[in-house]
Amino acid sequence: MNLLSVDKLEKNFGERILFENINFGIDKGDKIALIANNGTGKSSLLKILAGQDIADTGKVVYRNNCKLSYLPQESIFDDNITINDLINSKYNKISLIVKEYENALKEHSKFSSAVNQKALEKSTAMMDQENAWDYERTSKQILSKFNISNFSQKVGELSGGQKKRLSIALLLLENTDVLLLDEPTNHLDISMIEWLEKYLQQQNITLLMVTHDRYFLERVCNHIFELEGGILYHHKGNYSYFLEKRDERESNFDVEISKAKKLMKKELDWIRRSPKARTTKSKARIDNFNNIKKKANSKKVKQELNIDVKMGRIGGKILELININKSFNELNILKGFDYTFKKGERIGILGKNGVGKSTFLNIITGIETPDSGKINLGETINYGYFTQDGLKTNEERRVINVLRDIADFIVMSDGRKISASQLLEHFMFTRDLQHTKVKSLSGGERRRLHLLTVLMKNPNFLILDEPTNDLDLLTLTKLEEFLLQFKGCLILVSHDRFFMDKLTEHLFVFKGDGIIEDHYCSYSDYRAKQIKEEKEFKKIQHLEKENSKVKSNIKKLSFNEKYEFDNIEKELVDLENEKKVLEENLQKVNASIDEVIKITNKLANIVEIIDAKELRWLELSEKQLA
Repeated sequence: MNLLSVDKLEKNFGERILFENINFGIDKGDKIALIANNGTGKSSLLKILAGQDIADTGKVVYRNNCKLSYLPQESIFDDNITINDLINSKYNKISLIVKEYENALKEHSKFSSAVNQKALEKSTAMMDQENAWDYERTSKQILSKFNISNFSQKVGELSGGQKKRLSIALLLLENTDVLLLDEPTNHLDISMIEWLEKYLQQQNITLLMVTHDRYFLERVCNHIFELEGGILYHHKGNYSYFLEKRDERESNFDVEISKAKKLMKKELDWIRRSPKARTTKSKARIDNFNNIKKKANSKKVKQELNIDVKMGRIGGKILELININKSFNELNILKGFDYTFKKGERIGILGKNGVGKSTFLNIITGIETPDSGKINLGETINYGYFTQDGLKTNEERRVINVLRDIADFIVMSDGRKISASQLLEHFMFTRDLQHTKVKSLSGGERRRLHLLTVLMKNPNFLILDEPTNDLDLLTLTKLEEFLLQFKGCLILVSHDRFFMDKLTEHLFVFKGDGIIEDHYCSYSDYRAKQIKEEKEFKKIQHLEKENSKVKSNIKKLSFNEKYEFDNIEKELVDLENEKKVLEENLQKVNASIDEVIKITNKLANIVEIIDAKELRWLELSEKQLA
């Protein structure tokens, strides 16, 4: 079922064309990611679809009664109202319908008049139309997942991250046909991202979103829209499929340019040999030559810059933390923390919002002092600290001068010098943009520049606190290239799971109350271990519940139960083999989206059966031993 269609859409920003002649449709159940570089019109397109901006040309056609909900990057609320007021206000239509139904039911129970009966029938019909009968349970579930519990708190007292969580929660409570999400994972911790990921995987949800989270893209989306050079490319598949097809397109593009250059040389010789007046046929050939020339001169920005930076010497002593303690009132951040950093370490930091990750980084860098303990810093250590606070510089300064104020160039490990301008170009600052004033930069461009001011200082100990927020996928790739070549120490705080997996090999997990767990593994390995432990814990809970029953009611296995118990292990082996085959089929890049959906549904069913069989085996085992 087609929910909306976009026909020949065009949008300009001043003299710059963001996109033109864009055509696409969104069908029920589509989960679409919009991928493009910063400043190329992603957010503008979402705003046009949401009715918050208008296109220069073209139109958007919506199916009758199609409802859209839009999540902007930055949430805008009335700071003077409470969370409860917000939930029950115009921001949540369903809560108003539920309230109207409750009032109608209350009045009808008091006095069964024709008027009250009609009001109840009307409100009941609205409850049916909006599918609001399960609203209370769903709302409590969603609000609790986003750690929203103090409903009397004023919105103005919330942090930026808390406002983002509130925005997403309110959006998910609406009964809508299409979700339009602009960077939904920003400011969410990993556990919330994983919950949102599973929630959006539901078949009845239709969405178009902008996100830089590659695991999110891989696991949620079944369509990728790529906006490049004002043209929209449609890839029917997940993120891995998109990468494969994009590489194919770029290879074909290079081949076409090569052919065009050879043909242009041939046609150029003809042009030079025939300078006089042309026939109609000859004129057509000239026109064709101009087209060939245009194609031959096409450029695909693909910078290959080796940025293996020469760092300052790192001595044997780097950083030693001895019995570090830190608390704020009753909140413990660090409790007797000890650690000695080694050369080349790459540490990722995990933990929910508010457990002290940023405080820990500030203590390491000397911005904050611990309540007790000792910090021994090596004499040769040069910190590079990227904070969430953003770039602090004169807004009137030009981009190139912001870097040149630090250094004119950085030295590579092989002795080459990379100028400030070259580094800017590598991170997608064109020559024109380099001479733009800082005040004219977008939010993503500012964060990019802030990052470069840190890298330009040639640090040998990098600390990056949420560096991926507001960065497009191309910038993330460039940053990863840099960090993979970086030979110093690295501490990374990020909700971007792909980024963490690629760059870290050791984790500090902040559990709260000053407890920090030390894990020598990747993020994916850590999560797999966590999920396994959670699964085992649930099984233990189930067994404890069963064992709490009166033992006199426990009987030895019946004949049928004995037969079931003897065969259940074989069934589990067969199910696990079937699961493995399905997972392998899911990874095949040539599978159609219909096949992917079919396999995914079957896989979910198999996993559910395995869980049930395992629990049943445990039940029968306990009963046999009783």
